[in-house]
Amino acid sequence: MPTVNQAHFRINSNLTAASVSALGFSSPNSGNSSASSRGSSFVTRASVAVEEKTETEAASIRIGTRGRLSFLFGRFGFVGFGFLDDSPLALAQAHETRDKLIESHPELAEEGAIRIVIIKTTGDKILSQPLADIGGKGLFTKEIDEALLNGDIDIAVHSLKDVPTYLPKKTILPCNLPREDVRDAFICLSASSLAQLPEGSIVGTASLRRKSQLLNRCPSLKVLENFRGNVRTRLRKLNEGVVQATLLALAGLKRLNMTEKVTCVLSIDDMLPAVAQGAIGIACRSDDEKMATYLASLNHEETRLAVACERAFLEKLEGSCRTPIAGYARRDEDGNCIFKALVASPDGSQVLETTRRGPYAFDDMINMGVDAGEELLSRAGPGSSTDKSLSDKQREQSESFDL
Repeated sequence: MPTVNQAHFRINSNLTAASVSALGFSSPNSGNSSASSRGSSFVTRASVAVEEKTETEAASIRIGTRGRLSFLFGRFGFVGFGFLDDSPLALAQAHETRDKLIESHPELAEEGAIRIVIIKTTGDKILSQPLADIGGKGLFTKEIDEALLNGDIDIAVHSLKDVPTYLPKKTILPCNLPREDVRDAFICLSASSLAQLPEGSIVGTASLRRKSQLLNRCPSLKVLENFRGNVRTRLRKLNEGVVQATLLALAGLKRLNMTEKVTCVLSIDDMLPAVAQGAIGIACRSDDEKMATYLASLNHEETRLAVACERAFLEKLEGSCRTPIAGYARRDEDGNCIFKALVASPDGSQVLETTRRGPYAFDDMINMGVDAGEELLSRAGPGSSTDKSLSDKQREQSESFDL
């Protein structure tokens, strides 16, 4: 019978210079503290199963990311964990982080120097309800933040658009990897563009941002909300005829090497992206100078400044998972910042847009984001459908969410 470690190693044999363990899972045999002859054990604390290494085997960097695992059982019971293929994008982003760390710090290429830790989040647990009904931002980050603060991981890799504008105390987010393409992709089996979809066609999306902009431009279409699941799940639903088309972030499709599924790419003017779309943010504890130094070597400053502008806008609006909000900052051909922003009513009947231009510098870009937020709040006016959706967020004190 294979030991837990042997089964674990076999499952993840494709991961070079890293091993993988799980947080957020209780081992079915949690009462059994014995393990393999290699000196590892599974222990349970606060419903968390962690593979504990001996001091000589301890990973230099433990990367936390979201996902779900399944328990593997053999003839004699539990033998290890296997991945459920429901968070491949999160894992791809963790692998990208690992690869960049090894590229910048060759000593981390040593076997076991980096370990990827899979953490089950609230957003991964609850799949049957719309995200707006189970909370706002933080659905895919809370448990990862807790693991970071508890010392179970050293850094946390996030899709930055999932991260609230407020960070937990004693954590910092000092690093953004180079931003991927921010645009949205249109995927359809029967039409080459949104304009060619017949009246009454159903487009599947869990994003109010996409829904509102879509209905504003194409009011003859219908939207199926709660169109949730990973990329493969949504594409399967499309193939089964549940919907006639769907919209997905091009960045995720690129990271998953699935761009062949794209029918066409929507322009920024046709579909303004979510705040921080395409950006990966990496957090660590504020007192961990070693990790902060590692992350500083990976940071892409142009991306960091852009998403800082966008998140300042989002924070000013206090937008919610019930509020369609979009924002995109970029460097123009003259080296300055152009920031486009939008808020809308959920049904797309009202869309408010604004633009700011200024120096591509941190303080200036923060001011642009805040100023754009103040303008759109003022223009929404009391009692409007846009103002109502923003007020909902302010009462809930959550954040905007977009898939």
